[in-house]
Amino acid sequence: MAIVSRREMIKQLGTMIGVAAGLPVAGRAQARTQGLARVGDALVTLTPAEAATLRAMIARIIPADENGPGALEARADRFIDRALAGALKNQRPIYTAGLAAVDVYAQASKGSSFARLSAANQDALLTDIQSNRAEGFNGSGLFFNLVRTHTIQGTFSDPFYGGNENFIGWDLIGYPGSRIAVSANLQRMDVKPESSGKSAYDYGMFNKPE
Repeated sequence: MAIVSRREMIKQLGTMIGVAAGLPVAGRAQARTQGLARVGDALVTLTPAEAATLRAMIARIIPADENGPGALEARADRFIDRALAGALKNQRPIYTAGLAAVDVYAQASKGSSFARLSAANQDALLTDIQSNRAEGFNGSGLFFNLVRTHTIQGTFSDPFYGGNENFIGWDLIGYPGSRIAVSANLQRMDVKPESSGKSAYDYGMFNKPE
């Protein structure tokens, strides 16, 4: 399975830094209506069983390691849950079917739900799913790639959308946070920029949902 290493993650990010990559402009307004200030940590779209499976998947796609926390700690699951009620609403049926199929394959292969398996067994099943070798799971590779894409987005997007908890994703790649002005010190190559600790929506020039 293509677990994302820290080095490869930095190479792949590109324009995803600091934005909810892939969300259309019109969809961002929808996503903001599901903002954390409004719904807290409650599930918006996923069932508890679906959330457990998704959390287990994203924890293996970008795992925590000796270099720091991963996608689960960054709450990429919360980002996906919020987005499935807004900008990604049309993909909700895909998640319903896909997460159920992951658990069916886990039960058939290992005799347990996916979330209860060891990390090694989860990795083995995700390798099969990614490679379209999961028996009875049609289109498994497409579903894996969808979850991986959204996991990356949730880890590194603006925290207002539900992920990037405590700026974990931005700290991982050295992104100093949203700013509306760039000082001379921030342009120096020999000094690591200090984190602003701010979402784009902490600035008055961006509208927040009421």
